[in-house]
Amino acid sequence: MTSATPTSAGPFDPIGVTWDRVSPRLTTVRLISLALVLALPLIATVAVAALTGIAGLWALPAAVVACAAWLALIIPRQVRAIGYAERDDDLLIRKGVMFRSLVVVPYGRMQFVDVQAGPLDRWGGIARVQLHTASPSSDASIPGLPPAEADRLRDRLAIRGEAQLAGL
Repeated sequence: MTSATPTSAGPFDPIGVTWDRVSPRLTTVRLISLALVLALPLIATVAVAALTGIAGLWALPAAVVACAAWLALIIPRQVRAIGYAERDDDLLIRKGVMFRSLVVVPYGRMQFVDVQAGPLDRWGGIARVQLHTASPSSDASIPGLPPAEADRLRDRLAIRGEAQLAGL
């Protein structure tokens, strides 16, 4: 039996949900992280290829550069795909381009909410809101929020979580 009115535009886009986006500064922070991670392999492979004199070894730094270029193209799209929405009873978090995920966290299931920011995040002016539930497998985090929005969201989610628990 099918319903006459659709309840969803798809499993990753519920009807009536307005998605909030993360800061585009997350793209810059992730690209810098990528450069820092791939710098050592690039330097090492260039050194090996140059010192040995074997022409075929230049494929190694070329592979590192190709990997970096591919990831540099993907990272901005991944950041644009991150969204979150506050509903009356739960928080929705969606991520992913090729492998999409939608996490639904009922406010009453939240144990605590914290805000995290590493040195590169602080330099970029962003923070991550991490939701902790009874399930250790839930990946309920929202990266790339401006610090003021992260504080506001943390406080709002904590209040909603306490209200939902009080209503049980």
